Amino acid sequence: MAAQLTFQNLTLGYDRHPAVHHLSGEIAEGALLAVIGPNGAGKSTLLRGIAGLIRPLSGTVRLGGMGVRDIAYLPQTAEIDRSFPISIFDLVGAGLWRSTGGFGGIGRRERDRISAALAAVGLQGFESRPIGTLSGGQMQRVLFARVMLQDARLIVLDEPFNAIDARTTADLLELVQRWHAEGRTLLAALHDLEIVRAHFPQTLLLARQVVAWGPTSDVLSAQNLLQARRMCEAFDDHAAACEVPDQPSHAA
Repeated sequence: MAAQLTFQNLTLGYDRHPAVHHLSGEIAEGALLAVIGPNGAGKSTLLRGIAGLIRPLSGTVRLGGMGVRDIAYLPQTAEIDRSFPISIFDLVGAGLWRSTGGFGGIGRRERDRISAALAAVGLQGFESRPIGTLSGGQMQRVLFARVMLQDARLIVLDEPFNAIDARTTADLLELVQRWHAEGRTLLAALHDLEIVRAHFPQTLLLARQVVAWGPTSDVLSAQNLLQARRMCEAFDDHAAACEVPDQPSHAA
């Protein structure tokens, strides 16, 4: 199967300090991949790099014929300013920017799509509510509805099930499985290993660099998880980016 994403000796970070370094490998079109690792492992940084929100310090990310407009990115809810005076309707409607443009009008057809997306995540009738009135689980449902409207080939989810109730998690996992069945490529940064084992056939274990990458049952060994924790504990947050030859490639 064709590669949806290709990493070539990729290093990502901030102010020349690497958070993910020397990553090489491929993610196949239609993959369902969990990205896991200890706190500080670089999971969110990798997803932000894939979504084009930060530039590589070195190396490359190739998108397999896509542009950043073909990527739907769901940030952690902590990155959303809940005090901003915007309605649920307008936040979800932002997912239509590919078809309407940044200043495009919202007509009857678009309104119907927004309402249908909210109904699909169990929030029918919530259109006029300010986002500041939502619970954590409701906010995550809203963000999933926005992703739904983006209709993207590649979906990137940063901790999509963090700090939400079991019912919301189950409902949103059903959406993930539906998107995967439609042939979309999905990557999710996760910390709940039981969710990973039950729902994600492929896993990338990071500790600033690749510890293991492949079938989930192989990656989630006690030895690999211990190695990842030790590598993160030993990493120097003030280290500068280094240059090394191309690294061995992985595939998922």
